This record gives sequence, C-alpha cells and structure tokens, in this order.
Amino acid sequence: QVQLVESGGGLVQPGGSLRLSCAASGSIFSVNAMAWYRQAPGKQRELVATISADSITNYADSVKGRFTISRDNAKKTVYLQMNSLEPEDTAVYYCNIKYTRVWGQGTQVTVSS
Repeated sequence: QVQLVESGGGLVQPGGSLRLSCAASGSIFSVNAMAWYRQAPGKQRELVATISADSITNYADSVKGRFTISRDNAKKTVYLQMNSLEPEDTAVYYCNIKYTRVWGQGTQVTVSS
C-alpha cells in the first residue's frame, strides 16, 4: 500500500520561501505522475503543480514563476519550492499520486506578517 507524507509547511512572511516535501512509500512512485494541490479555508481544493514520471512540469497560473515542482525518484520524494510567497498562498498543501485516490495528510502553509 502506497502512503504519502508531506512536510515543510509553516509560517512565513510575505516574500519569503518554503520548500515542501512529499515522501512516498511503496514501489510505484517512479512510474507515476505526481501533483501538489492546496485548499484554503472556505475554498475548493485546487491544483497547484504537476510533474510527470519523466519530469515534465505544469503549473497553475497563480504560481507560475514563483513555485517549482521537482522529484527525486531514488528518494521517492516530490518537492515544491515556493518563493515570493503571498498571503493568498495560505492553505493546506497536499500531494497526490495523479489518477489515484492516494493523498497525503497535508501540511499547513501560512503567509502572514
């Protein structure tokens, strides 16, 4: 059974940076596309970024140029580097194995002065 565990969230001031990590267990990680989603209070969960098995990436317009998704298949980990953070980025961030119902527990990111 595959499990995902996110880490790296926290409180950061506007303009700051954070790097989220999502560690996977199980043997299917390297062949699957991965995604980061986020959900702000009172809002629907939204797709932030995706990375294919061969590291092709896509981003939501709201984070293009500020966020970078990457993966390390040897470590079974996907990352989300978040720069120039804005208060609107405040949310719980989740990683997901695309096209599956496998989700992590989420990590809180709060951007506030």
